[in-house]
Formats: sequence, C-alpha cells, structure tokens
Amino acid sequence: MSLPTASAYGRILSRPGALLFSSAGLMARFPMSMVGISTILSVQSLYGDYTAAGTVSAAYMVATAIGAPLLARLIDVHGQRRVMLPSMLVSAACLLGLIVAAQALAPLWLLVLLAAGAGGFGGSMGSLVRSRWTTVLSTPEDIHTAFSLEAALDEIAFMVGPVLATAVSTTSALPVTSGWIISLLLQVVGGLLFLSQRSTEPVPHPRARRPRRRSGDDATRRQEVDALLAARPTPVLRQGAVVSIIVIFLFSGAMFGANDVAAVAFATELGQRGSTGIALAAWATGSCVAALLYGSRSWGWPLWKQLVLGVVWLALGASTFVLAPGLEVLAVLYVLVGFGTAPTMAAGNNIVQATVARSQLTEGLAWVSTSMNIGVSLGSMVGGVVLDAAGSHGGYLFTASMSWVAVVAMVVGLPALRRARSATHLPGPAGPGSPSDGEAPDGERA
Repeated sequence: MSLPTASAYGRILSRPGALLFSSAGLMARFPMSMVGISTILSVQSLYGDYTAAGTVSAAYMVATAIGAPLLARLIDVHGQRRVMLPSMLVSAACLLGLIVAAQALAPLWLLVLLAAGAGGFGGSMGSLVRSRWTTVLSTPEDIHTAFSLEAALDEIAFMVGPVLATAVSTTSALPVTSGWIISLLLQVVGGLLFLSQRSTEPVPHPRARRPRRRSGDDATRRQEVDALLAARPTPVLRQGAVVSIIVIFLFSGAMFGANDVAAVAFATELGQRGSTGIALAAWATGSCVAALLYGSRSWGWPLWKQLVLGVVWLALGASTFVLAPGLEVLAVLYVLVGFGTAPTMAAGNNIVQATVARSQLTEGLAWVSTSMNIGVSLGSMVGGVVLDAAGSHGGYLFTASMSWVAVVAMVVGLPALRRARSATHLPGPAGPGSPSDGEAPDGERA
C-alpha cells in the first residue's frame, strides 16, 4: 500500500532525536565524498605529481576500508560514543597534520602515514546512523523508509561534496588545501553533534567471555561452555547472505569507480572536460529521487527480489553508456540508471540489517560500505589502465563488464539471499531470542 512521501518521512523524522542525529550524520558524512578529490587536487598542486597524489589518496581509502569494520566491531561491543569519540579525534588530528605537512612540502611518506591515520580512524558514519534508526524505530516499514532516506542523503553528499571540494580547492583566493579544511570542520562539528546525542545511541552488546578453566565439576563447566557457544551469533563474515551482499557491492562499486574515470575521459575526448561533474550529478540526482520514492511505500516483493531487479537494472543501464554520442545523451542515461542505484543499495543494507544479530549490526553495515569503497577504488585504478589503452570506449566496456560480474555474483549468492531473514517486509530490531540472533528461519514470510 502506498504512502505519501511526506507522510512516510515525516513520521520517522518526528521521532525524538531522529531529525537531529540524521542531519548531524549527514554533516559528518560529507568528508567521505570530499577527502579523496581534495587529496588529488591538493597534493598534485603542491607537489606537481599525479603519482604522489594517487598514492596519498589510495592510502586514505585503503586505511578506511580496513579500519571501518574493525571500529564497527568495537562499537557493537562498547558503544558508539565510547569508541568513536577518541577515534574521530585521532582521525581529525591526522587530517590536520596532513594539511600542515602538505603545505610545508613534507616528505611523501609522512603524507601517506597521516592520510592512513585519517582514514583508518574515521569509521563509517553511514553505519552508525543506520544503526540508530533501528533503535528508534520499531516497524519494518519505518526501517525501510529510514534506510531509503539515508541512501538519498548519501547521494546528496556525493552530489554536493566533490563539487564543493573542487570549487574551494581551485579558487585562487583560497589555499589549495581548502577542501581538506572544510572536510575537517564538517567531520569534527558533525561528529561531535552526532555523538553528543546519547538518548538515541544503540545499547552496546558486550561479548560473553569463555569461562576460565576451574577445578570444579567438568559437567558444569561443559554446560557453561555450551551455553556460551549457543548465545554467540554466527560471525558476520560466515553468514552467506552478508557475504553475498559484500561481493555484489564490491563489483557494483567497481562499476561506479570505472564509470567516474570513463566519464572524465569521454568528456575530455569531446573537449567538454568541465562538464563532467554535471553528467555525474545527473546520476546522483536520479538516485536521490529514486531513494525518496522507494522509501515512501511498502513493496510487495521480498527484499531479495528487489535486490535482483536493482542489480540487473544497473547492468542493463551500464551497457548503454558506450552507445552515447555525447554528454547530453549520457546524462539522460545516467539519470535512468540512477533510478536503480539507491534502491539497490538500500535493499542490500536492509538484507544485512535483517540477517545479522542485533549485536553485530554496526559491523554488518560497515562491511557493506567498506566493500563498496574498495570496489570504487579498484574500479578507478583498473579503469584508468583500461582508459590509457583503449580510451573512453574501452572504459565504458569495462564499466559494463563490472556490472555484469555483479549480476553473476548475485546469481551465485541467490540461494543464501533467499534463505536470509529478508522477506517482503523487514523485521524490526532483533532482540534476545529473535531468529536474527544467530538463527535464520527457513523460507520466507508472506
């Protein structure tokens, strides 16, 4: 049954604290779309070397991919504020050090270390926000709407962030490190505002410890161990549905990364390099609109079917890019493909949320964003090699190939996705004894 968009989103944002933590999360999320391009622009301008710029940027991205899931696991155990407050401050200090070191033309190895520190301790703000939504909301429909809203806000960050970073970093009246500076301010202000809201913070789930060996009754000790093992949920990376989503999003991310560099090459070949951002913004715009529409109603299909439709839609759409005669047609194709992007991402996050135990939620969601970020980085890197050899035509063929590999990964993982606790409507937040606490029921719910 359809629900008016304003009513659906107004309902969840009217929950106490929801509007504040979601808006603070958006502010703190902007650096994820700004630091990469700011690094390229700043280091290349100051050091005159694209290789150095790419090295520093890669250090940031790789460290983010490694650090985010590790921090997320600690957050599930100890709580968001206790883990992320010191971690965020370390990340901010490293980013500040990166700004100062770059301005001083410090050795490249120092920039790499500082960039790695900024990324490794930055965490995944998207997973923190989504985790809070599952705390303040109780119905499957509302969680679906909230995750769609966050997918739309992700797109807003990627629409505005790179444009803002490029504008301030290339303005002669401002230092070339201005993109970094704004990212730092948004990270600190948004992060502190988000973490200061204690009423909506999810309850931590301390891990049960294995009982120490005692000289008492062996039967009693065996019972304690059996009870401990029964209470432990299946590790996140051993859950088939989660692993399937991670692999699908890895190759989907590679498609996005390859497309970004292919779009730059295509616009350059047409002599319209300055219009690249407009074309890419068209994709983000379509995705943002689709996310809001997708979250405004409940859908009659199981989540795995929604995911299948989205992944296939992206592959079919990416296969048309190579046929575009100019940027105008390409922008239209980007809008159409964008309609499938955010709903696909939201469906994947929803499946993970419905599959993992409540005590694993932040870690599960962090792995989703991490796989996407790794894919984007690999897609950009390999796509650049392909572009050097075959131009934008080859770049778009590579983009399409990555989207179809994602389809193959989805087909391979389909049995696990269908068995996952991801039926027509999402379950509410899992509690003790719920099926998602280490047990997935067979089949689907109607």
